[in-house]
Amino acid sequence: MPGLSIWLSPTTRSMPGFEKFDVIPRSKPTSYHLNGTLIEHDEEGFITDIGLWSTALADLIAVAEDIEMSDDHWEVVNFLREYYQEYQIAPAVRVLTKAIKRSLGPEKGNAQYLYELFPYGPAKQACKIAGLPKPTGCV
Repeated sequence: MPGLSIWLSPTTRSMPGFEKFDVIPRSKPTSYHLNGTLIEHDEEGFITDIGLWSTALADLIAVAEDIEMSDDHWEVVNFLREYYQEYQIAPAVRVLTKAIKRSLGPEKGNAQYLYELFPYGPAKQACKIAGLPKPTGCV
């Protein structure tokens, strides 16, 4: 794959006042860096070994997702981890909404509330932060 070229000074013959450097484009990082440890993830940011999850890693993933974790976020993340432990599946958004409604009440078990917390998809984004696999049916 041909690299990109950028031009910096000092001079060269090909472009007065600038020097050419070849830059090889890099793909997105495939790991989170936490306390000197590399934690691998797939191309969408879901960790590949859920056993490596920690609250510190969740905070790091949340920063990457542009989410500032609050108690409400943690409530959903912890709910998802318990759900996964019981059913061994990450729920799609409809299933998640209904399950939260049964467990935490209708004020939290609705799409508007969950999208306010996780604007890029409550099931997908919350599962990523919870260290779970991508929910079935998410694109």
